[in-house]
Amino acid sequence: MRGVTRERLATPDGDFVDLDWLPGPVGGPLLLLLHGLEGGARSHYVAGLFGLARARGWRAAVLWFRSCSGELNRLPRFYHSGDTGDLDWVVRSLIEREPHLRVGAVGISIGGNVLLKWLGEQGDATPKALAAAVAISVPFDLAACARVMDQGFQKAVYTASFMRSFHAKTRAKARAYPGFVDVAAALRARTFAEYDRAVTAPLHGFADEMDYWRRASCRPYLAQVRRPTLLISAVDDPFIPASSLPDPATLPECVQAEFVRHGGHVGFVEGPPWRTTSWAERRAVQFLASVLALGAAC
Repeated sequence: MRGVTRERLATPDGDFVDLDWLPGPVGGPLLLLLHGLEGGARSHYVAGLFGLARARGWRAAVLWFRSCSGELNRLPRFYHSGDTGDLDWVVRSLIEREPHLRVGAVGISIGGNVLLKWLGEQGDATPKALAAAVAISVPFDLAACARVMDQGFQKAVYTASFMRSFHAKTRAKARAYPGFVDVAAALRARTFAEYDRAVTAPLHGFADEMDYWRRASCRPYLAQVRRPTLLISAVDDPFIPASSLPDPATLPECVQAEFVRHGGHVGFVEGPPWRTTSWAERRAVQFLASVLALGAAC
């Protein structure tokens, strides 16, 4: 997208994270985007949300998880579905250099899981600069989603595609850190269960894949969210079983759920075939704008 610039931030542990910025007036709202699993610059929602932000005169930035910005990160680690440390550090770093910052965050899929888990972890201590959040097509229960992804059509098409990306990164990381994981087991992995058992769990301090899925899922953290938050999901999402969606009646007063019949995974297509757009992206920015305008809080 034209006009986007990259900023590299050196993390406290000696690694880095990249942010791609859509410029706008300093002092105005910032839309902070967290992408989905193995997302990249070509992810359709990046251009969609940046375009909507630009139309409102907002700045926007996408935080690329480690290894997803087009350049492999330095340390013998990657990112994972419940890794909230970089988000917390980036938000606080941005606030430190711009004390009057107002942020509306949007998390897509795994990015939504990270965002919601962080909001729940922070609870009442959530930085005041974070005014509102939207989470789209979130895998609230990672174990339930892994079971769906590791069988049938999803395994043959979607999971196989993710595994190709995971394998390529594992090979690249092994060139710098030959023994960082059981590389042979990682390259044999054909399912999320196998890959998370071989790579994600040992690399990030989990006992096994089940321990990882349980501890990284955002669903147990939703009750502690203390910022106006919108959850958007489709009942026909092929990655996320409808039974794993949270019951809206159990959510905090400040958390609103819009679970629609159709939309797929990060789809929600609307408009004519020659110029489709995303209803969820439009709704996300509309929700953030309403909170930012009113200064609403939980």
